[in-house]
Amino acid sequence: MIITKKHISRRAMLRGAGVSLGLPLLDAMIPASTALAQTAAVPPPRFFGGFVCHGAAPGYWVPENEGALPAELPFIWKPLEPYRDSLNILSGLHSTSAEPPPGETGADHWVAAAFLCADKPRKTAGADVYAGLTIDQIISNKIGRESLLPSMEISVEDPGSGSSNCGEGYSCVYTNTISWASPTTPLPMELNPQVVFERMFGSGSSPEQRVARRERNKSILDSITGKISSIRQEISVPDRSRLDSFTENVREIERRLEIASSVTTAAPEDFDVPPGIPQSFDDHIKLMFDLQALAWQADITRVGTMLFARDLTGRVYPESDSPTLGFHGGSHHGEDPGRIDAFSKINQYHVKMLAYFVDKLANTEEGNGSLLDHSLLLYGSNMGNPNQHLHYDVPHIILGGNNGKMQGGRHLAYPTKTVPTGNLLLSLLDQFDIHQEGIGDSTGRLENL
Repeated sequence: MIITKKHISRRAMLRGAGVSLGLPLLDAMIPASTALAQTAAVPPPRFFGGFVCHGAAPGYWVPENEGALPAELPFIWKPLEPYRDSLNILSGLHSTSAEPPPGETGADHWVAAAFLCADKPRKTAGADVYAGLTIDQIISNKIGRESLLPSMEISVEDPGSGSSNCGEGYSCVYTNTISWASPTTPLPMELNPQVVFERMFGSGSSPEQRVARRERNKSILDSITGKISSIRQEISVPDRSRLDSFTENVREIERRLEIASSVTTAAPEDFDVPPGIPQSFDDHIKLMFDLQALAWQADITRVGTMLFARDLTGRVYPESDSPTLGFHGGSHHGEDPGRIDAFSKINQYHVKMLAYFVDKLANTEEGNGSLLDHSLLLYGSNMGNPNQHLHYDVPHIILGGNNGKMQGGRHLAYPTKTVPTGNLLLSLLDQFDIHQEGIGDSTGRLENL
C-alpha cells in the first residue's frame, strides 16, 4: 500500500504583515496510518471557568431526583437541554470561602476571587491583597505553556467602574477578577474584544499597523491569502472545508469588531461603557465567546475564564424575559413568588449565553469529536438564595467530555452545608492529571464525579 498523505505540524502558523494565525486541527496534521491518540495531534484538553454573581432563584434550578437528568431540565438550565449528555448539575455544595472570616464582618459581595480557589480573601482595602492560586492558572501551568496565550481572562462588565474600596473593607480587586496567578497576583479581566482579538492575531504588529489595517478595511487574512491557497492544494476536501469555515469565522468576527468600534451611541448614564465595546450585552458576550471558541480552535490558548457580571451590578438585560429588572435588585426578591420568577428569567438568560458558547464548541469538529468533547467547562455562583445572602446550596454545573474523562447526563446531589466547593475544585484538577492534597477549603474529593 502506498501512502501519500502529507503531514502538517499541529503548531503550524501562517505569518504575514505582522500577523500570526494558528490553524485548526486538520486531518493533514495526523501522520498517515497513525492512530490519533499516538500523535502530537491528539486534541488537547481545554478548561473554562465562568462566574456569575447573585446566586440563583430558589426552586428553579435543582432537579427533583438525584441521578440521571430528567427529560425536562429545571427552568434555569433549559437552554442546555440539547447538551444534556455533556451536562452535570451539582447541588448542595457550600461556598464557605465566600463567608466572612472568623471574627470578621462583611464579604458576600466582595469575594468573586474565591470562586476558583476556595480561599477566603484577606479583608483589606489596601494593596496587601491576598486570595489563592486559582485552578484555571494551575491548569494553565500544566497545559497552557505550549500555546501563544497561556490563558485568557475576559469580562463583560467594566471592572473600572468601582472605587478602589468596594465596601466593607474589601478591595475591588476581589470582585474585579476570578483569576489569580498567585495568592498576591490578581490577573485583569479584559473587557474590550478588540484587545482580545489583537492579542490573538496581532502578535508582532505595531499599533500604527493595526490602525492602518482597520482604516483600509483590510482583513488580517488578506496578507496570507497566498499561504492559505498553498495549503489548500495539499490537504483533503474535508480539511479544505474546515479551513474555509475557520477563515470565514475570522472574517465574521473582524466585521463585527469593525461595527462595534464605529458605534457612537452614548452609553446609558448609569453604566460606563469604554469606546469600542458593543453597547448591547448580548452582542458583547457572544463576541467574547466567539473569540474564546476561535482561540481554542486555533490552539492559541487552552484555558479561559469569564466574569459574567460584577457584584452589586444594577445592569438590566433587555434581551432577557425580564427586560427591565436590575440584576442585583432582582436578586433581593423578598421570597415573593412573582419576583422569584422574574429573577429566574435573568438567571436563564445568562445560561442562554453560556449555551451559545457550548453550541459553538459542539459544532466545531476536532479530531475524533468536537471541541466540546475535548473541553471541561465550569459555571456557577458563590451564592445560593441571594435574598438571604446564603452561601450554601450554591448552583454549579459542569459541561463537556474532557477527552472522555467526564461522564455527563447527571444530577449529583450532596448533603447541604456539608461539602465545600473546594472539593469540587480539587476533583476538577484531577481531571487534568493534577493531583494535589487539597485546595482552599477542601476536605477531600467529590464522590461520584
